[in-house]
Amino acid sequence: MDIFKKLKNFYWPYKRHFITSIIFLFLVTGITVVYPVILQLTIDEVVLKGQYNWIPYLAIGFVLIMIIKGIATYLHQYNGDLFGIKSVFSLRNELYEKLQFLSFKYYDNAKTGDLMSRLTADVEGFRFFLSFGFAELLRFILLVSVSFGVMFYYSPSLTLVTLATIPFLAVAVYRFDKNVHPAFRGVRKSFGRLNTRVQENISGINTVKSLSREDFEIGRFNNSNADYKDNYLHTASIWAKFFPLMEFLGNASIVLLFAYGGYLVVGGQMQLGELVAFYSLLGYIMWPIMNLGFTVNMFSQAKASGERLLEILEAPNDIQEVDHPIHVERIDGEVEFRNVTLKYTVDDQAALKDINFHAHPGKTIGLIGSTGSGKTSITQLITRFYEPVKGQVLVDGREVNQYTLKSLRHNIGFVLQEPFLFSSSIKANISYGRPEATMEEIIEAAKRAQAHEFISELPDGYDTILGERGLGLSGGQKQRISIARAICLNPSILILDDATSAVDMETEFEIQKALKEVMEGRTTFIIAHRISSLKHADEIIVLDDGEIVERGVHEDLVKNNGLYQRIYDIQYKDQEAVLQSQTG
Repeated sequence: MDIFKKLKNFYWPYKRHFITSIIFLFLVTGITVVYPVILQLTIDEVVLKGQYNWIPYLAIGFVLIMIIKGIATYLHQYNGDLFGIKSVFSLRNELYEKLQFLSFKYYDNAKTGDLMSRLTADVEGFRFFLSFGFAELLRFILLVSVSFGVMFYYSPSLTLVTLATIPFLAVAVYRFDKNVHPAFRGVRKSFGRLNTRVQENISGINTVKSLSREDFEIGRFNNSNADYKDNYLHTASIWAKFFPLMEFLGNASIVLLFAYGGYLVVGGQMQLGELVAFYSLLGYIMWPIMNLGFTVNMFSQAKASGERLLEILEAPNDIQEVDHPIHVERIDGEVEFRNVTLKYTVDDQAALKDINFHAHPGKTIGLIGSTGSGKTSITQLITRFYEPVKGQVLVDGREVNQYTLKSLRHNIGFVLQEPFLFSSSIKANISYGRPEATMEEIIEAAKRAQAHEFISELPDGYDTILGERGLGLSGGQKQRISIARAICLNPSILILDDATSAVDMETEFEIQKALKEVMEGRTTFIIAHRISSLKHADEIIVLDDGEIVERGVHEDLVKNNGLYQRIYDIQYKDQEAVLQSQTG
């Protein structure tokens, strides 16, 4: 029950619905046990003794009991549903909120499909047990204990003989639970992997089709589907193994009942009506015990689901605010790195090694180097997406961890290398970081990003609803909307992570021209593979294998005979040769 104790805060606030449901469950159970008593009176007092004048009273009483039971059953089930639904509403909100604040390090290892499975299938599995499982366990306890009491009242000896198989049945149920819980955890995990496979395939369908890898993806899905099938079949085999055993033990009790009960009736030690009532009461004990496998099944699924949900709720967040962080409306934009070293995991090689630089407010810093050299890592430390293992990252003379995350990131406009657009209007995408922006400000941001013209040509203009991940727009159009989003934020620090990589040379020139005005008064970091994107920077930092190997302005670096010059030669030497041949 540790899983349920840890998740208590989500369902216990709604205990009123649970308690109400249980109160009516008591009433339903009590009425249920009355049926065999009415049956006993009908046989022994009416049929055998000929007191037929009792029939109208028994019939009216039975109808009234049925009506009361129907109302009580409705209130029991309705409040049980309310208890489960309201509980998982809070739980799902908490899970989603936790996912919003977990750091990039968590998502580096997480699978999207698996997380989706946890927020849907696992939450529903837990809800189902809250709505029905708890009540079923209590119903089992109540029905068995009350029925046992009435049976003992009729005949203590017959009760003991009939229930002789109960200890063996209890052992079978216990063994069933021990086997079925890990099996259901395997089912949940394999379902998460299956969900991940589907999500990745749909997200990357363009790549799949362009490389004609449909058959390969079908094969991978079949493997994941087969794994899910095998786990479910393993669970089914456990059920198939234990349920017949439990049914056999239940039927053995019925045999003992009629054998010994018939002997008592023939000997005059028990009335026929009592034996018939005893049989009904035995069903109220044996069938709940046999169906306990179903309840255990629900309980095992809920435990497996609860464990997977707790893995999210208890996941450590390595990006934490200090006790009294500073909230600032506006920062100047001074950025300094002092002996900064970064590792993404403990066992990894350092992504950055002893990085030192100082960017004054309003200056433009260019970052260039080969893939994996550490360019993006530098900017991710400024925004506190990751924490350095050594050294200090300062903004306006304070370490970044001294600021509230919200105020720090609200002052940084980040244009990611792979632009992401939401399935909403273009207007909503541009104003995403600043929802209060006016339409004039949104249009101005789009103009500066060279996006206004193509947006205006769309049928619905800024109200155009984009498809998933910006489907329907070209790569360059998506990137310009992403740039407009950063501009609309009006940040003190602007980070362009290869922001013009998806546009043609002409569009890049127009964007660069517009960005010159935008970068005025802002500290700007430009990550680029094209030297043309950053050669006008106030300082260019050249990185290789996580280290700064060169720094300076463009004119000096091309003369240093270093890595920067080699990159320059690769990008421009062929162009110069072509121009010389044309002019020659």
